[in-house]
Amino acid sequence: MNLSLSIGPLVALIAGILILLVPRLLNYIVAIYLIVIGVIGLVGMK
Repeated sequence: MNLSLSIGPLVALIAGILILLVPRLLNYIVAIYLIVIGVIGLVGMK
């Protein structure tokens, strides 16, 4: 049995929980996510 988690769903789960607990974090979480996705896209680390 192979247990491998991709990083996308794991980050989404953690972000969702944090947003439920502290709604003010929404702006920061979205901004960090967009920056990370942009950097990964520019570097080409798909």
